Amino acid sequence: MKKFGLTLIAIFICMVVFHMLILKPDKYVQSDMYEDIIKNNVIKVGINSEIKPFAFKDENGELCGYDVDLAKNIAEYLLNNREAVEFIPVTPENRLLKLSTGEVDIVIAAMTITPQREKLINFTIPYDKAGQALLVKSSAEIVSMSDLVGKNVGVIWGTTAEKNMQHLAPMANIIGFKSYKEAFEALKDGSISAITSDDTILSGYAINNKEVKLLPKRYTREPYGIGFRKGKGAQKLEHALNYAINDMKQNNTIIKLHKKWIDEENKLNDKENKTDDIAIETDNPETSANEFMDIIEETN
Repeated sequence: MKKFGLTLIAIFICMVVFHMLILKPDKYVQSDMYEDIIKNNVIKVGINSEIKPFAFKDENGELCGYDVDLAKNIAEYLLNNREAVEFIPVTPENRLLKLSTGEVDIVIAAMTITPQREKLINFTIPYDKAGQALLVKSSAEIVSMSDLVGKNVGVIWGTTAEKNMQHLAPMANIIGFKSYKEAFEALKDGSISAITSDDTILSGYAINNKEVKLLPKRYTREPYGIGFRKGKGAQKLEHALNYAINDMKQNNTIIKLHKKWIDEENKLNDKENKTDDIAIETDNPETSANEFMDIIEETN
């Protein structure tokens, strides 16, 4: 799996280099990203509309969620207009490419800050965090990663869960999917025994579907950040984004978003989340609203 990951990074770099050198989009190389946003009076935000509660369509077909609200708040800081946002669909597979080639200005898509991704793009300071968990059928006897030996486990291509599984459950059969919807259908029809991903995403499936359950243990602590392109033209944008996030922490906007979208989604699940003995990091990722600010600050 390590070689596969390195191959994906190499392919990504080659695609970006081709775009930069052959297609020669000089505006991406030379221009100031922040000034471009101001000039265009709109910020293009890459968002994944299939990851409730971060971004999804409500019963009226309107895009909503934690990351949607966060993007609108960012637009308010940068452009004094929370509606000056153009949402562009991205997936875990293509979000880095769309960002690096300039199709989007920033990506807000429950994306974990990792050293591997930081080689390709820039991140803001964290705005929230998650822990890797397991979603299984309600009737399943699976209680932890140790029960996945020889079983098919679904991951979403391009997510951190894909890489983490080589440490957490090396004897499991990893099955990749392009979307959470596809993985969830495979879980329901029995093609896979579990889905592993961020608890903040999987919890929505567990709450809305009695045939599945989210196991209480968490195996990682993963900070979410806003992604933006590397380059000399990124400095002003980085400063503006980090200022906005810090200010939203100070005025409790981040906590309110967390409570509105994540705590409300999880309030029906009264199980206490615990950290497994083999967790990559031993800190418990679940916090109350009052504790959330302190832990986020520790990751800055």
